[in-house]
Amino acid sequence: MRIGVPKEIKNQEYRVGLTPDSVQEIVARGHEVFVETQAGAGIRADDAVYEAAGARILGSAAEIFDTAEMIVKVKEPQAVERAMLRPDHILFTYLHLAPDAPQTADLVKSGATCIAYETVQGMEGGLPLLAPMSQVAGRLAVTAGATALERANGGVGILIGGVPGVAPAKVVVIGGGVVGSNCITMALGLGADVTVLDRNVTVLAHLSQTFGPALKTVYSTKAALEQYVMDADMVVGAVLVPGAAAPKLVSADMVKRMKPGAVLVDVAIDQGGCFATSKPTTHSEPTYIVDEVVHYCVANMPGAVPRTSAYALNNATLPFTLALADKGAKQALLDDPLFLPGLNVHAGMITCEAVASALGYDYVDPKTALETKVSKAA
Repeated sequence: MRIGVPKEIKNQEYRVGLTPDSVQEIVARGHEVFVETQAGAGIRADDAVYEAAGARILGSAAEIFDTAEMIVKVKEPQAVERAMLRPDHILFTYLHLAPDAPQTADLVKSGATCIAYETVQGMEGGLPLLAPMSQVAGRLAVTAGATALERANGGVGILIGGVPGVAPAKVVVIGGGVVGSNCITMALGLGADVTVLDRNVTVLAHLSQTFGPALKTVYSTKAALEQYVMDADMVVGAVLVPGAAAPKLVSADMVKRMKPGAVLVDVAIDQGGCFATSKPTTHSEPTYIVDEVVHYCVANMPGAVPRTSAYALNNATLPFTLALADKGAKQALLDDPLFLPGLNVHAGMITCEAVASALGYDYVDPKTALETKVSKAA
């Protein structure tokens, strides 16, 4: 199979779909890999490194899309990239379609087979291709929030860990999954006063056993959520409904009543955000202020540490990329019931129920869609 890796063009996105190590593995299986020039610059891997791994370097994204049967990316395709998709393309990347009607419409129109990292399932119900970036984002959320707490950045002027004789910041984490647990690791490590809210008692019990009495665990009711958000110096939104838009857990009225100089970090912004006042920001302008509350809502947080992120992501995605290359999309997806939920769009059909529900499309079961009409690349 001919596999293409375009340079990421989202604002300040420095990750790359395939690392040189992954390219070497794919080429060793008899496939061809085409990499856009300077696609790996953000991870300090120049064209010569990719060529040494067996890739061919092409001069533009247009050449990549024209040559490749499968496109491997990190972030969702931007409008100019979506215009280059064909019905015989396989697209393998993060998509986050539920809050993104224009992207969804373009992918449906393209006829391509579009597989989303974030909806591939794990053996025990987890999301193995989302987990590495959730780990990175969870850890970054705390350091970003700590910076936003500084007075010069609009924050209240609290050092997250305090100092002897001065209390640390009160950090509230909403959601105890992969993002949340990594937030907790970082916040406790920095000496913060940390509380996590979740509606799953088993998750709370696990977190309590993992972190001990240093972590406060609270069952998340509306009353509890409001109480802890009002008292927080930093709130990290770490909720996830796989494939669906994030629920708005903190209302605009709650934000208005928060402490002046408090910080909201919305890690769920890729899925529309879990704070009513959230809107996507970039690494160049990461924060804004609403009602004296600092909002950090960068939509590609792991892009700030692209080398760590790209290698962590490839460790998880490479087996699936190889399966697609070796077998084609149809067979690879049908052979693996955990991979099959990754299919979001195929031949003009929406095959992710959460996306269909969020955006008003008819839902087609992915297995049915693949058997109804198979793309040329499959």
